[in-house]
Amino acid sequence: MNSRGLRFFFAFLVALTAAVGAAPAPAPNASPTPAPQIDPKLFSGMQWRQIGPFRGGRALAIEGVPGEPNTWYFGAVAGGVWKTLDGGANWTPLFDKQDISSIGAIAVSPSDHNTIYVGTGEAAIRGNTTYGTGVYKSVDAGKNWKNIGLRDTRQIGALIVHPNNPDIVLVAALGHAFGPNPERGIFRTSDGGKTWAKVLSKDENTGGIDVVFDPRNPNVVFASLWQARRQPWFFSSGGPGSGLYKSEDNGVTWKQLTGNGLPDGILGIIGISVSGADSNRVYAIIEAKEGGIFRSDDGGEKWTKVNDDGRFRQRAWYFSKIYADPKSADTVYVLNTGAFKSVDGAKTFNLLPARHGDHHGLWIDPENPNRIGNVNDGGASISVDGGKTWTTQNNQPTAQFYHVATDNAYPYHIYGAQQDNSNVGIASRSDEGVITAQNWFVAGGGECGFVVPDPRDWRIIYSNNEGYITRYDKNKEEGQDVSVWPLDNAGHGAIDLVHRFQWITPLLLSPHNPDVVYTAAECVFKSTDHGMSWTQISNDLTKNDKSKQQPSGGPLTNDITSVEYYDTIFALAESPKKQGTIWAGTDDGLVHVTTDDGKNWA
Repeated sequence: MNSRGLRFFFAFLVALTAAVGAAPAPAPNASPTPAPQIDPKLFSGMQWRQIGPFRGGRALAIEGVPGEPNTWYFGAVAGGVWKTLDGGANWTPLFDKQDISSIGAIAVSPSDHNTIYVGTGEAAIRGNTTYGTGVYKSVDAGKNWKNIGLRDTRQIGALIVHPNNPDIVLVAALGHAFGPNPERGIFRTSDGGKTWAKVLSKDENTGGIDVVFDPRNPNVVFASLWQARRQPWFFSSGGPGSGLYKSEDNGVTWKQLTGNGLPDGILGIIGISVSGADSNRVYAIIEAKEGGIFRSDDGGEKWTKVNDDGRFRQRAWYFSKIYADPKSADTVYVLNTGAFKSVDGAKTFNLLPARHGDHHGLWIDPENPNRIGNVNDGGASISVDGGKTWTTQNNQPTAQFYHVATDNAYPYHIYGAQQDNSNVGIASRSDEGVITAQNWFVAGGGECGFVVPDPRDWRIIYSNNEGYITRYDKNKEEGQDVSVWPLDNAGHGAIDLVHRFQWITPLLLSPHNPDVVYTAAECVFKSTDHGMSWTQISNDLTKNDKSKQQPSGGPLTNDITSVEYYDTIFALAESPKKQGTIWAGTDDGLVHVTTDDGKNWA
């Protein structure tokens, strides 16, 4: 998160805390009590400081600079654009002054390395996705940026710059994740972003997800459209709008590629790559009923399925990236939970070592294929030996945190759960004067929930993740599972479960008695013995709409995680003024309150 995002978050947190604790709940017809005003002078002397952790967060886009082996750019999902001039040893943020920090695509002009285009808004449309505000351009190697349009596309899957003309750009604009909108498809500019033309589109439910040049002939362009939709309770990948396309006039006009070995029926997400060694060699990874990795040896006219290994097609919507080596037509990379490399035309693959899992982007130097950049759910790293070794990802503070908490220690610690990593506790100051990795510690477990230290003894820390609750004793460095209910979410829709625990499940200690722990699924649970046993203190407080509790995914690939579990309690808080007054808010729009510790709810 950039500094602007942090300032907004903490200001919001302080204001919200003041508003919640200001007064007891008003009578039904009473005028609401205004929240106390915060004097700006209270914070005017405060300055922000980076305390870590410095490990990377999710990233989708990376680009090197041909002829400048130590210069790289990458785009983080929640950290903006970063640049290194020393091959990944140090990274510098370039995008902190912008109002958006989610990056979906990045491209450096091959003919003018000072010109950089960035597509904001990630196209890996998770339930907790982040959106963007269009395309940004820099003409001074990232020092300054200007928004140049496509503000309403929100999610951008790819963008490419003509190898000989920095003003010609093609953008794969996915569009809104949660609803239809017209600004989606493949867009083209020939004047550096002053004007845009929609050159390929299907309908308001289908957007662009990938676009690539033939490295030997930029008049030849391949692109894919993807029909996808996310709802809070469901995700769909695939439909009649999805398809593979080819242009022979630099992206001005297009023809759809069907048949001739391509899978029949509904298609989902498609990733494409053209070999720099042979323009006739084209690779595509296609989500379909009979999907897999397809290869063309005649420039996309005819296709052969060369690999249907399920490792490369799992969670297709989140991955489906393929990259051809620029010097060898038979060498190709596929990204999924692992990074895989083939040297026999995609027939067989070997797993590459990597700094992290869940891979989303790769850039291969067109002149030196041993020089590779990779982005994954742990950040960006660089290899100079063809993927055998990689630079660290612990030098780029782009973590995504869900919540922040502090304890009563002196000096105090700050806690949070980082997406796709662990939770963490960080000392607010150190004897050395700077806060480094030696001042961080894992505080139990969980990547997406709450971290709740006991106010009496900060070394006792509760944390959760999808309904799993851990009580961690730092004195013993021992964690204990104190979950409410044994969970097996894999492959089940919410309708099949005894209790519907969301991906982000509430967890809190009573401000009146820290021995009391509360959590929630579709109902509220209470423990009076540190989580060793639990009592249900409410009925189902949601709308319990069974139609929104079905297995998620389809029509091609199921994707059933607790992110899509719906009709759940998403927010829970006990009044710091009155013990037993508990508020519960659901993801389907209801708010309930009890004033007698759960005996009665209104």
